[in-house]
Order: sequence, then structure tokens, then C-alpha cells
Amino acid sequence: MLTGQAPIVAIATAPGRGAVGIVRVSGPDIAAVVQGLCGRSLKPREATYLGFQDGEGGVIDRGLAIYFQAPNSFTGEDVLELQAHGGPVVLQLLLARCMALGQAAQLRLARPGEFTERAFLNDKIDLTQAEAIADLIDASTEAAARSAGRSLSGAFSKEIHALRDALIHLRMLVEATLDFPEEEIDFLKKADAQGQLDRLQSALQRVQQSATQGALLREGIKVVIAGQPNAGKSSLLNALAGAELAIVTPIAGTTRDRVEQTIQIEGVPVHVVDTAGLRDSDDVVEQIGIARAWEAIEDADAVLFIHDLTRINAINYIAEEADITRALGQKLSKNTPVIDIWNKVDSVDAVSERAGITLSAKTGVGLAELRQALLKAAGWQAQAGGIFIARERHVQALLRVQQHLEIAAQHLRAQAQALDLLAEELRLGQNALSDITGEFTSDDLLGIIFSKFCIGK
Repeated sequence: MLTGQAPIVAIATAPGRGAVGIVRVSGPDIAAVVQGLCGRSLKPREATYLGFQDGEGGVIDRGLAIYFQAPNSFTGEDVLELQAHGGPVVLQLLLARCMALGQAAQLRLARPGEFTERAFLNDKIDLTQAEAIADLIDASTEAAARSAGRSLSGAFSKEIHALRDALIHLRMLVEATLDFPEEEIDFLKKADAQGQLDRLQSALQRVQQSATQGALLREGIKVVIAGQPNAGKSSLLNALAGAELAIVTPIAGTTRDRVEQTIQIEGVPVHVVDTAGLRDSDDVVEQIGIARAWEAIEDADAVLFIHDLTRINAINYIAEEADITRALGQKLSKNTPVIDIWNKVDSVDAVSERAGITLSAKTGVGLAELRQALLKAAGWQAQAGGIFIARERHVQALLRVQQHLEIAAQHLRAQAQALDLLAEELRLGQNALSDITGEFTSDDLLGIIFSKFCIGK
């Protein structure tokens, strides 16, 4: 339990009007707040309907008051939760009343995420579960929400703890051999240290795969539609989104700026960006749009290079296509997939075999194949139905663990010549795992994580 922490208070529901609004208080010495607002003490973990009293003998509102006694609360501290009518004025009056009653205990307004931060610091949840709370609130798809729920229930933490326990056991074997150097080789062989390390690496690989899928559910993939003017970029965006988001006309250069829309494909968020047509232009405004298009392309996770089947034999069109292809090769990382899209199949008599996807943004032919291609480009595995939500920092931490274990394997093969180095790599791998759950985490990282929470959570 944290000591010396002043109690905190905040409105826990979103701004605006609603049927119910919640004010939450957490910390030591909140008895005066309970007594002053409710007019009596409350039985722990029991909802009580009563009037919330102001300082002049009147009633601010009537609603439910629930008192959670430490350590049996979300934060691990004493918690008072007031459920009133959800009008902004009512909630502000309750907040002000709590502040007035809590002056002696130095009650203050909570920072963003401070309730969850206290739950973490009081060992009610670990860091992955704390992050899962924010991810559950921010989930943009049903699959992301379900995965965040699994992480919040401890599924991800359980996997990390299993890896850590196996790594600690292996560390103990290696440390023991350092105390008995004359028997170290036989000791490690009898304990099957190599087999333990191999199994640990295999288990780590499975967790990495799930974490990568979870990070994809949370972050999604950014897909940029690129190509010459009038190739059908805006039509393709509208077709994927199922709505008329971008203006479509026969006039070249209609799109001057980026148009973005997030869609779902099998629960994976796909952030689709329509850009200005790529060409040489004397129009200043269009030049700015084209520059922004290239910025978006360079920042993309995948690029849809859209081609116009009705113009593929035109000499000028062919030359412009070649210029764009060269530019894409220069500006994009080798790891950024470029998917060739042959559009307007409904407007031509015959189509020859080409690499990529042939479709019609107008009729919808080929869109299903495109959606599957986007999932493949993102690295999504359709069978990953029981995955947990994860963040990029989790993926990077697991990558560090993998690197330390690979080096450890080299030292293990060297046996007596490098056992001290082996022990150090295993220690560093354990630290990287502990960084995920928050057992070995800097205060700066905690500040960044919890500052992105909403106030009152």
C-alpha cells in the first residue's frame, strides 16, 4: 500500500449530459468526505440511496453512494463513488463539495489515469492490465475490445510470467554452476539446460506472434492509395469505406489533400488514406497536395498503387507510371509492401494476366480479394481468435528478450568459457520481461503511459 499519498477526486464520466454521472474519490482520510456528503458512515461494498448534502443543510442531488474499504477496492485505497444525475452542473457541485470537505486531508483533483496508476502502484493490477484498461476504452473494433478484455483479465500477464519463471529457473542453474566450476559442464547437461533454453525460445516465439497480432488489433495498419489522377483512387476509398467520403469527378486533380477513413477488415483497423494524383503540375495548390501525398506514402505501412486499365496503352500514361514506380522504389523501405491495383475492369473488354489485383471500384468486383491482400500485408493471421491486446513497446521488449536469448544460446554452446556472460544475458532477458509487466519500469515510462488515460480513470 502506498503511504503519504493525498486523496484524489475526479468526475469519472465523460463530459456532457447523461442519465448518470459519477464522481470518484480515492485515498486515505476520506471519512470526512463520506460523512459530509452522505450524512453518515456507509457499509463497505453496499450501494446506498440517499441525498448528497451541500454545506448549508440542503441536498445537491439524490443518488447512489458506494464505499469501498482498503484494500478491497480498484485502487487498493479507500474509495467513495457517487452516482448522481449526469448533468454537468450537478457533477461540478458534487466535485466542489468533495474538495471543500477534503481540505484537511489535502484532497486534490486527480491527474489523467491516476486512479489506475494507484491501482498499479498498490499491486492491484500489473502494467499490462493497466494499459489494457485504456485500450479497452479506446478500442475501435469489436475484436480489439475483446482482446483488451483478455489482457485486462490477465491473459497476457500470465504468458509473460510463465516466460519469466522459466527464465529464472534457467538462471538459477547457471548461477549454481558458477559456484562449482569443476562440475559445471556435467551439471548443466544433467539439468538439460540446452533443452530448457530451446523450450524457452519456442515459447517466446509463440508469445511474440500473439503480441504482434494484438498490437495490430490496437494500432491497425496505415494504407495509402497512390497513383495518377483519375485512376480511381477516391472511388476505391469510397468503395472500401462503403460511403461517399471523397469527391469523384472526371476532372483530373479533384483531390487536393489527404482524405482519411478507418475501416475494419475482420476486426483489424485499416486506416485508408486517399491522396492527390501524382503528376507534374503548375498549379500551386495541387503541388502542395502532391507533396503531402508523398509524405503520406513514405509514412505508410502499405501502398495501393492504382492503375487505370482504360489508359494502360497510352504513351504518356505509361511514362508517368514508370516515373511513379521509380519514385516509390526510392522513397519506400524494402519492408513496405506495394500492391498493384488494376482498376476499371468493368470498362475494358479483356484483361491480360498481371501481378496484383484486378478490380472495379465502381461495381465492387475484386474488393474482397483486396481486403484479404491488405490483411496479408499487415501480417494478420485469421486463426488468431484468442489473442490479447498488446502495444508496440511490448513487441519491442519481447524482441529484446529474443536477442538476449539468442546470445545466451551462443554462450551456452561455449560452456565453461562463457558461463558468466550466459548468466548476464539471461538476467537482461528477465529485465526485459519485467519491463512489460511493470516490475522493472522507469518512472518516465509510467508517466507517459498514464498521462494518456482519461481523467477519472
